[in-house]
Amino acid sequence: MTTVEKVKGPASYFPSIEEKYGHPVEHWFGILRGAGDLKHMALVDLLKNQHGLGHGHANALVAYHLARS
Repeated sequence: MTTVEKVKGPASYFPSIEEKYGHPVEHWFGILRGAGDLKHMALVDLLKNQHGLGHGHANALVAYHLARS
């Protein structure tokens, strides 16, 4: 019997982010890497204001990005 573990945390948003905005999440991580050393909310604002992401999706991408940096 195989057990499939449900994805939790920020990564749980990734399928809907990819579907809604038409880019793989790695696209957004590239933008975040290129943004330099900004704080969490500045990165969220960048994704929202310059790329049209909703707050929850932007926040999930930034939280995941910063956690693995």
